Amino acid sequence: MSIDPHVPLDHASGGRDEPALVCGRCGTDKNLLLHSISAACPPVRDMVEVGYSCTRCRLDNVRLADVADVAAVLNRTRSPQDVLVFGGNYIHCGQPMQRFGAEIRRLVAPMSTERAADDALDIYLRTRVLRCACGFQIELPD
Repeated sequence: MSIDPHVPLDHASGGRDEPALVCGRCGTDKNLLLHSISAACPPVRDMVEVGYSCTRCRLDNVRLADVADVAAVLNRTRSPQDVLVFGGNYIHCGQPMQRFGAEIRRLVAPMSTERAADDALDIYLRTRVLRCACGFQIELPD
């Protein structure tokens, strides 16, 4: 199988038993945006669990995929539009994001929509702040 980023995966998968990493609606890999890559559980040789979406069809999916298919999609991406979770790291701009600090966020939620606002519940959430070298920043529950 070729992992050349210019060869569409729907033509590169050859005689494999598993389907190529493509959108279930449009049948191509050209508009895939990968969100997560993790080890298959139970482990399967040369396979990983990948979460992805099709930017054209707006279809989200999580499934087992051949590592060569995943590599081809990643190699084709010019600039990430999203954060990729890979091996416990959050990656943006091709680099793992670094921990920048921690915060405690206060969320206020009314107990009922029919009562006054003075009966609101306070919820505190501890978060970790991650920052990319480009300045992009996200907060995740800790």
